[in-house]
Formats: sequence, structure tokens, C-alpha cells
Amino acid sequence: MTDIQAAISAAASGMRAQTVRMRVAAENVANANSTGANPNEEPFRRRIPLMETTTLASGALGVRVTGATRDMAEFREEYNPSHPAADSDGYVRLPNVDTLVEMMDLREATRAYEANLNMIEAARTMTARALDLLRR
Repeated sequence: MTDIQAAISAAASGMRAQTVRMRVAAENVANANSTGANPNEEPFRRRIPLMETTTLASGALGVRVTGATRDMAEFREEYNPSHPAADSDGYVRLPNVDTLVEMMDLREATRAYEANLNMIEAARTMTARALDLLRR
């Protein structure tokens, strides 16, 4: 495999990982207000994607998602005694999701995705230019 093909496969692995990262962040945002149905049920717990470096078939280093873990940070609490999930003191446990953090993660993942896409476009352009030079 050529260096250009290795670069493309590394960038593609990064794009796949960032897609998962965006999907997990979007899921966190979508569940930012998901409480339990009763005081004994836990609300939604934020998920964090786990990534690691890996050697690709091309021999290049890439990244892969190995799963997701639950963020064990404390839940937020809000006083709302009329809520079905309120405890005896009137407090409802809310998810440990901070939408501002999730939106920043989404933006960072989007930019990383775009950087990998630009890498693939640059490799394609270099290949096309090399082919043009060989045709002359």
C-alpha cells in the first residue's frame, strides 16, 4: 500500500471515530432532561466514547472506538415537588449532562471530521496531479 493510501485510510478511521463521537454527544443532548419515572429510578447518565490508537491494515496508525462508558459524575438536582420522580423532599435528580459541554464536543468532533476530510481531499489531489504528470 502506498503512503497516500495509508494516509487516506488513517483519515477515514478518524472520520469514523468522530462520527461516533458526534452521535454520542447528540444522544447526550437529546437526553439532557430525561429523568427517572419515579424517585427510585436513575435519570439518564452521560456517555463518553472511548477511543484508542490502532495499526490499520495499511500499516498506518489510526483510531478506533472501543465503546462508551458512563460518566459517573453526580446528578444535578432541582426542586420540583410536583414531578413524578421527586423524592420526599421535593427534589428531582436530573441527568449529569451539561449541554454547553456537549455542544463544544460536537463542534470539536465536527472540526476533526472536517480536518480528516481535507486530508483525504489533499491526498486525492496529489494523486490526480501525479497522474497528470505521468501522462505528459
